[in-house]
Amino acid sequence: MSDSPTDKVRIALVFGGRSSEHAVSCATAASVLEALDRDRYEVVPVGIARDGHWVLAPDDPAALRLTAEHVPEVSTTAASVIVPTSATDRTLVVHEPGSPPRSLGEVDVVFPLLHGPFGEDGTIQGLLDLADVRYVGSGVTASAAMMDKHVMKVLLASAGLPVGPYVVITDKEWQRDRAAAMDAVHGLSWPVFVKPARAGSSMGITRVTDASGLEAAIEAAREHDPKVVVEAAVFGREIECGVLEGRGTDAPRTSELGECIVVQNHDFYDFEAKYLAADDVRLECPADVPEETAALIRCMAAQAFDVAGCEGLARVDFFLTEDGDVVVNELNTMPGFTPSSMYPRMWAATGLAYPELIDELVGLALARRTGLR
Repeated sequence: MSDSPTDKVRIALVFGGRSSEHAVSCATAASVLEALDRDRYEVVPVGIARDGHWVLAPDDPAALRLTAEHVPEVSTTAASVIVPTSATDRTLVVHEPGSPPRSLGEVDVVFPLLHGPFGEDGTIQGLLDLADVRYVGSGVTASAAMMDKHVMKVLLASAGLPVGPYVVITDKEWQRDRAAAMDAVHGLSWPVFVKPARAGSSMGITRVTDASGLEAAIEAAREHDPKVVVEAAVFGREIECGVLEGRGTDAPRTSELGECIVVQNHDFYDFEAKYLAADDVRLECPADVPEETAALIRCMAAQAFDVAGCEGLARVDFFLTEDGDVVVNELNTMPGFTPSSMYPRMWAATGLAYPELIDELVGLALARRTGLR
């Protein structure tokens, strides 16, 4: 537990990171910092710079907001934070050049607000597990498996959940024979979406309508991840469902459904549409779908959460086809978490406001035992 002299829960918010979603993570941290009840929580903001440098960040939400005019970034010049790797000494230590190290004491729980590789993918979860530190969200296995779109599809399909047609291109396959790798994609119907296997926030994704654009799209995806997934387009509506871990032994809880509708200027729900061009997208919640379809999607979302072994939270994205079929697109173990993001909006529509959602996630993390579970 913490060394705090108060009864407040001591929570470390960890954000930024080495992935291409660094700025998105900072924006998420801005929202959580602003929403946390300071009468209940003592907050320690910890930023991870793009080079992996851990620093003690200022408690300043305004500096972390992402807008078309401002892309936030964790500074490498702030005081370094040394994180524990031992279950017998779990103190955070701050080190500034020219000054002796000083202890920040222990924290009760970590909220890892990291998106993408080197954070959302099980890496920070493993670090925290080494020190027996409780944290919000899924553990190593679920985080790693759901970060990799290939592994995710294999795991969900093995449980009978429907996924769309896809092809995987590994780094070795691309280096060995890129013509053969592209030939495998020709077995899918056009258009296709070329994606980095382990990235989020629509980073590095290209919609390709014919073979002429395929090689360039794969190279663009490889700038984010040497492993690439190519998916056949599924025509229909994009429907999302939020999942919260059940309390104790209770089943996972599911939210009202949301729908992302691109209304102008974008071929699909890309990074700019998500974060920089709000007028180009309409987010509807609750989504207007038949009652029986909504029930099926919520059931499938809870099943995906359990199959993956998730904890805390997840957002499960679906396609609802023109024929009424439901296809799982992906599962996000740390979805976008600003108040305007779909995950919090879906829970708000279900009756759980943004600050209460944060409280619930912190409470679930505090109740969870450390180590194997």
